Amino acid sequence: MSKKVYIETDECVGCGSCVELCPEEFGFDDEVEKAFVRTPEGGSEQCIDEAIEACPVECIHREE
Repeated sequence: MSKKVYIETDECVGCGSCVELCPEEFGFDDEVEKAFVRTPEGGSEQCIDEAIEACPVECIHREE
């Protein structure tokens, strides 16, 4: 079972790398210039892992 995915929005710098890598799992809110999770229950684990690795401020996490 997948762990819930979340973004610490206060830490997000709006680079969009997660959205580019996983558009099904992450979206971008142009109004606040921050990423958000489209599928908090999780999606492609491989894609989410890549997004976690690519995040320059390490604000994407999985619930423990």
